Amino acid sequence: MKRDDAVLHPPLPVQAISRDVLLEKYLKPGEKAIEDLFERVARALASVEAEGERDRWQGRFLANLRAGAIGAGRIMSAAGAGLDATLINCFVQPIGDCIQGRDEAGYAGIYEALREAAETMRRGGGVGYDFSRIRPRGAQVRATASLASGPCSYIDVFDRSCSTVESAGARRGAQMGVLRIDHPDVLEFITAKRSPGRWNNFNVSVAVSDPFMRALVADEEWALVHSATPGAEQIAGGAAQAVDGKWVYRRLPARELWDAIMRSAYDFAEPGILFTDAINTDNNLRYCEHIEATNPCGEQPLPPYGCCDLGPVILTRFVEHPFGSGGEPAFDFQHFNDAVALQVRALDNVLDLTFWPLPQQRAEAMAKRRIGVGFTGLGDTLAMLRLRYDQPEGRAMAARIARSLRDTAYAASVALAREKGPFSLFDAERYLARGTFASRLDQALQEQIRMHGIRNSHLVSIAPTGTVSLAFADNASNGIEPAFSWTYRRKKREADGSISEYEVEDHAWRLYRSLGGDTDALPPYFVSALSMPAAAHLAMMEAVQPFVDTAISKTVNVSADYPYEDFKELYLHAWTAKLKGLATYRPNTILGSVLDAAPAAKEDPPASLNQAAADPMRAMIASRPTGTLNASAEKIEYWTQQGRQTLYLVVSFLPLADGRERAIEFFMPVGQSGESQQWITASMRLLSLAARGGFLERALADMRKVAWDRGPVRLGSHVKADGTAVPMWHDSEVGAIAYAIQNLIARRGNPAAAEAELPAPGLAAAPTLMGAKCPECGAHAMIRKDGCDYCTQCGHLGSCG
Repeated sequence: MKRDDAVLHPPLPVQAISRDVLLEKYLKPGEKAIEDLFERVARALASVEAEGERDRWQGRFLANLRAGAIGAGRIMSAAGAGLDATLINCFVQPIGDCIQGRDEAGYAGIYEALREAAETMRRGGGVGYDFSRIRPRGAQVRATASLASGPCSYIDVFDRSCSTVESAGARRGAQMGVLRIDHPDVLEFITAKRSPGRWNNFNVSVAVSDPFMRALVADEEWALVHSATPGAEQIAGGAAQAVDGKWVYRRLPARELWDAIMRSAYDFAEPGILFTDAINTDNNLRYCEHIEATNPCGEQPLPPYGCCDLGPVILTRFVEHPFGSGGEPAFDFQHFNDAVALQVRALDNVLDLTFWPLPQQRAEAMAKRRIGVGFTGLGDTLAMLRLRYDQPEGRAMAARIARSLRDTAYAASVALAREKGPFSLFDAERYLARGTFASRLDQALQEQIRMHGIRNSHLVSIAPTGTVSLAFADNASNGIEPAFSWTYRRKKREADGSISEYEVEDHAWRLYRSLGGDTDALPPYFVSALSMPAAAHLAMMEAVQPFVDTAISKTVNVSADYPYEDFKELYLHAWTAKLKGLATYRPNTILGSVLDAAPAAKEDPPASLNQAAADPMRAMIASRPTGTLNASAEKIEYWTQQGRQTLYLVVSFLPLADGRERAIEFFMPVGQSGESQQWITASMRLLSLAARGGFLERALADMRKVAWDRGPVRLGSHVKADGTAVPMWHDSEVGAIAYAIQNLIARRGNPAAAEAELPAPGLAAAPTLMGAKCPECGAHAMIRKDGCDYCTQCGHLGSCG
């Protein structure tokens, strides 16, 4: 049944960012438009149907893609492209307590797991792991008469391997590292990412059990335990064997351990929390599997070798009369359910179509046929329906949409089981046993499952949508999230090294403007992530989670001044609400602010070579001019891991005939002490030679690139157009000093120049950052957030999972 176009909003012109993301990440050679891509994907999905039915299913899949039922990034990129690349976004890989082969429980040894993970990432999949089976640091290793180095040291190895292996489609593979709350090395795990550059390619989460949470509430002690025998020093320090055979390495107050997690999450946005007892109790397959880890974004708790085969439905496509244009706004549940039902078949076909990196992954998928139909654009959809995301009416609509998705998906999977058979490990009584997700389905649907079976063990997953939202949904709000910003600037580095800037606009905001709305005075139902209370984010998860058989990838945003005690209460509330996990984000002086929502200043184009040759600022000077030169002295204060550092530098200037001044001499006054003095003095002499040779700019630019192994250096701040400041970070003292000299020269020529780059007053000593180096602001603050590489200082968005 075709919808009446009169109730739908008019098409919007394609945003430049959407066009470029589509071209770079999804279109294949020979494809010129989105329709070509849809035809390729539909043809691939239909190829596993019965031969005489393929044309019919190709047409139906194509219509569903056009309607807004798309695949996750791997499907849209690789389906039908002729690549030996997986169509599955993410997996969970097991890791045992041995180096090679398999441990006593059958888990892959550490380096076998590393090999499997490398192959998975090479084929395009992200990987999650539970490292808890690895024996603690200092435990005995009888085979080699040595002591174990602990799981954190092996996470270092996996992290470096991920940096080395380029995944299919030229994106870096995402990883999730999990450690149990009772592992003896959990404190090291919690604080590891405070070290600059450590575990750049990992999200990390602590697997928290119900017994721990009960110990926390009762203010009791908590035991850190493992089956491995402690070393002699640990036994001498009090480690003892318990009656169950495990070794208790240490006891500490549960609140002390919890506070360490909370403080790290408050300051660094990691680790996240996984409530593994809620995950396993709710699991439809708890009778044949135990879940210990999730995929990198957390929306798919998975058993060893499990995969997430995902496909969101774009909710904004099903809003009639948005914002009340032409009638009362409404959500078209009939057509939404039609799209969901067909999406179940499409994702089930992906399991038969995809290339599997490992045979174990294929065997796991064929036995259970997990899929994850989800949605994207919830925040924008509620705005278009004139409902506030942070109010009961908005949550009620979200729950209604999620319930409709659940019921339709499960009914479609029953119908598919009647046609193609149920998944091979299906056991009706145990699948519908009391407490499982399936046991909460309507009674009529449960009876259908008992009678006919069900094709897919799990069917619903609310994932982040990353670049697919940009490419296919006109930048509709990501997944279950509200919009983060209605407009913002995004920088992108081109192949030739140049920087392109985009004005990125939220879909609902654009649509409201196109329908004549005043975007300078938005109505109250336009509510963004940071403008609502943290409790509202949590309440939305509570409203939707009962209808999701896996989990939800969602970030609870809190303000920079959010009280720490209230922050801790969010996690307690999440546990009592039986959520399966929680991740938070708080902008602060360590992580910086989140998004640059204002246009950036444009840089002047570089001068041509001919202009440079004729420019007296760049002409060669054979020797230092005689006489006294005008000079500027600069006190430079910057922060390293050793604290605040202070230097005085002097720059001499040569007056030119046209009234300008040219920097030609650099030196450090005598009398300054410290290990840096000699190399700084030498650097100043080399800069003086470069200045007189006419290539000072290049020399300073080269100095800015110098890196060292002592962590980032903070000097100066960048003031955004909205007046907020974020710190500037440099890879070394050399780079920081070069940056200071560039600003000194700029201010000498124009006192107003570089004012935004002056060191901000009142900044404390540099805290330790976490994450990879941002290609835009230089901060070591690139993390995985909502499935994407995200700079927590300047808001730069890189590759997405």
